[in-house]
Amino acid sequence: MADLQVKLVKSLIGSTKPQIATARALGLGRIGDVSIQPDNDATRGKIKKLSHLLEVSEAKQGGAD
Repeated sequence: MADLQVKLVKSLIGSTKPQIATARALGLGRIGDVSIQPDNDATRGKIKKLSHLLEVSEAKQGGAD
């Protein structure tokens, strides 16, 4: 499976406590933060919960093979 790049593009102000906790679990704390997450069901569920605040793309593979 590929990895997903998740970026917080909107503020967490006004979000519920569970939504803020989910953002922290994804490694996002402030606008512009980016994290690379594995593409699995757990991550997809977290992203769905915060879809209105996030920008998601497929992570680019680094390194020379």
